[in-house]
Amino acid sequence: MSPHKLPDGNVQIGLSGGRTSAYMLHEILLANGDLPERVVVSFQNTGREMPQTLDFVQEIGLRWGVQIIWLEFRPEAPYFEQVSHNSASRDGEPFEALIRRRRFLPNQQARFCTTELKVRAAKRYLRSLGWEHWTNACGIRADEPARLGRPAPRDRWTQWHPLAAAGVGKQHVAHFWADQPFDLRLPNVGGKCWLGNCDGCFLKSEANLAALARDYPDRHAWWERMEALATELSRAKGMTPGRGAWWSKRYTRRDLRDFMERQGDWALSTEDALCQANDGECFA
Repeated sequence: MSPHKLPDGNVQIGLSGGRTSAYMLHEILLANGDLPERVVVSFQNTGREMPQTLDFVQEIGLRWGVQIIWLEFRPEAPYFEQVSHNSASRDGEPFEALIRRRRFLPNQQARFCTTELKVRAAKRYLRSLGWEHWTNACGIRADEPARLGRPAPRDRWTQWHPLAAAGVGKQHVAHFWADQPFDLRLPNVGGKCWLGNCDGCFLKSEANLAALARDYPDRHAWWERMEALATELSRAKGMTPGRGAWWSKRYTRRDLRDFMERQGDWALSTEDALCQANDGECFA
């Protein structure tokens, strides 16, 4: 049996807006034909995705004839809203609403942004359909053992990793998209799309965040504004702003921008000037 054959019961197919999860969706469609009503394909928009990501998700639905449910977090019940390519937020509005509600920023130690903006937004939508339990198709590849080794969530769903079961690696995904008539119009560097997902996510390397500050200053500015907002919210509570007002425990986004303005391209072209790895925390 194909590893992409649908399991029994309700199934949620998570589409992140990247090439890997889109490839997973394609293989599931190929193995099963038209999806039954018990299957939902969902995309949770944070408002910080690049416009190319939103266009890619829209094009997938149109070209492959599949309905994609676009969802966004809302700070009041039912805590989600179904949107579309036309009405989707494009300046971080859902993310900012979450920050205003929590009154501090998520970070590497408290990743509540993913939980609220993506996981729970989808969960609340599926519960509104009357779903009690379901299988979640997640686009983790066979060459991502660290992600595969994480404990399964204790919740209403079980995880399904069809790409890992099929032995799919990043080269399979790259070869697939090279043969397609359309693609995500964002750079693929060594099998990674550094502008994918939230543009300035704190889990990205310092080198990638510095490149965002240099090449996309308007998009970088939002992350600075949220640090200023978190500082303001802390003071409004009578608290001294602390690391809860920073995305990183070591530096602010203004620090990073100032560093890039002083150092310029040298910082990105010189090895070890900035941390190149994911979860980078090397900036001094």
